[in-house]
Amino acid sequence: MAGHSHWARIKRKKGATDARRGRLWSKLARAVIVAARIGGGDPEQNLSLRYAIDKAKQANMPKDTIENAIKKGTGEAGGGNFETLYYEGYGPGGVAMLCEALTDNRNRTAPEVKKIFERHGGNTGASGCVQWMFSSKGQITVAVSAADEDQIAEIALEAGADDYQQSDDVWEITCEPSAFEPIREALAEADIETQSAELSMVPASTITVSPEDGRKILKLVEELEDHDDIQNVYSNFDIPDEVMASMEE
Repeated sequence: MAGHSHWARIKRKKGATDARRGRLWSKLARAVIVAARIGGGDPEQNLSLRYAIDKAKQANMPKDTIENAIKKGTGEAGGGNFETLYYEGYGPGGVAMLCEALTDNRNRTAPEVKKIFERHGGNTGASGCVQWMFSSKGQITVAVSAADEDQIAEIALEAGADDYQQSDDVWEITCEPSAFEPIREALAEADIETQSAELSMVPASTITVSPEDGRKILKLVEELEDHDDIQNVYSNFDIPDEVMASMEE
């Protein structure tokens, strides 16, 4: 699960920057709208909506904003007709890039995403060119201070996790989507607070890139994530910790 561990670390390091972006709440609201439109406005009956609400709460989105997004999704209030699309391609060093988008105008989004790739030495590809390299996985992190290894091992493995490991100051738990909710519930019942919990697209393997390509890739990822329609960006690149540290200096 090297791909999961690496990508989770990079996302945590970028988290503080993402939280400052004014467009973050807008993106999270779109996810709530779409989840409510597809599965209804009751989070107890709609797991996708519950997960979208949880992510919105983690970003400190106000309760009334979340409720308004649910109403837009269920048709009680006006809202855009968003659809989920995946844009695929390759970044510097030949790494695979998979972008999840929620857009109300695919004819606008596609050329804009293509230009972003090209500006950073990458290129978009045909549908399916890289998505086969990724699979949906649950990713849950728990602060090391919140639980010892025996607790994490017992809960994670009994609830159906694929693996768990310590990375920096957190425990990272990886699981199939079907085990995601049972593991979250087991942690909650044990009064163990999670730092993050999400379903993500995880690469089967990773490619180690040079510091030069690593810098280019991170800039590409950053601009893609800055785009209003892009919800998530996934890739299979790996930057060794010592290189990552030197890039952050």
